[in-house]
Amino acid sequence: MARVYFTDLSTNSNMNLLQKFSLLLDKVQISTLARKDEFVAIKLHFGEYGNLAFVRPQYLRVLVEKLKPSGAKIFLTDANTLYVGHRSNAVDHVLNAYLNGFTMDVVGAPVIIADGLKGNDQLIVKVDGKYIKEAKIASAIALADVLIFVTHFKGHEQTGFGGALKNIGMGCASRQGKLEQHSDSKPKIIEDKCVACRTCERFCPTGAIRVSKIARIDYIVCIGCGQCIAVCNYEAVEPSWDSSAELLSKKMVEYAKAVLKDKRAIFVNFIVNVSPDCDCWHVNRPAVAPDIGIVVSDDPVAIDQACIDLVLKTTHQDPFLQVHPNVSWETQLAYAEQIGLGSRRYELVEISCHLK
Repeated sequence: MARVYFTDLSTNSNMNLLQKFSLLLDKVQISTLARKDEFVAIKLHFGEYGNLAFVRPQYLRVLVEKLKPSGAKIFLTDANTLYVGHRSNAVDHVLNAYLNGFTMDVVGAPVIIADGLKGNDQLIVKVDGKYIKEAKIASAIALADVLIFVTHFKGHEQTGFGGALKNIGMGCASRQGKLEQHSDSKPKIIEDKCVACRTCERFCPTGAIRVSKIARIDYIVCIGCGQCIAVCNYEAVEPSWDSSAELLSKKMVEYAKAVLKDKRAIFVNFIVNVSPDCDCWHVNRPAVAPDIGIVVSDDPVAIDQACIDLVLKTTHQDPFLQVHPNVSWETQLAYAEQIGLGSRRYELVEISCHLK
């Protein structure tokens, strides 16, 4: 049975959150994970500028300092996005990371955008899945010896929630890989809610939307990235509720399997600022759950299951299902366990961190 180590966010004058985080990392022996001159990729989301729900860079500093004695070559990384924004190319992406505090002075490691200048720097990893045969993985991640995933746990409009599995599967894909995962998930216009404001048209990365009296989508051009869903203020765009959301989750999980192939990896999830939507949007809506804590594990399925369980236990409801009622978050967990990525059965080990 997998172990998931958990600490809440309680502190006192003898123990702050950074110290608690350090003790939590010791439980998975993070300092012994890498060897001298190995490349260690710390994969995280730097936060779209304006969205303040990302993991604070000071936590990354603690993680980097834990790894430095090994002599490994450590870097922070993410891959470029499909949609128009501050992270769709490496130049803007790095500047966005700096604006959100992920500088060398703060975190102690450089930022490298994993799929290069325009998102096409990739390596092919054979996975032979039911849906994905050859995954297109951002090259800096594919070439790294050790992977550490630091994830802000939150809701997601297309997969139910975004946790470690999404950070791995979608987050490590090149632009072509992201497109492959999204290709069957297409939005639709709710005509009686559309006010022809043209916001979706302006933000569409491929020009698939044209607005006259109402918005219209050219499905030949649409890549299914979901940008229009996020930017609409009138709930006039939503995913097509057929098999597409389920298929997206399963493709994402197969990509995660490709990313983790032959890798040493550790997973860290922060259950704080639990916003209802993906961090890729330039705003973060009010949280749907209170701040709960931090979890660490070597099992990506167990850690996400533990996060879901902690949120449901704390809120006494399913807030993700409430905000995205037509999307099942369970698909990604069930399929990940089915294909051998990890176990949904786990032991939650609570670390008190000796608060006295």
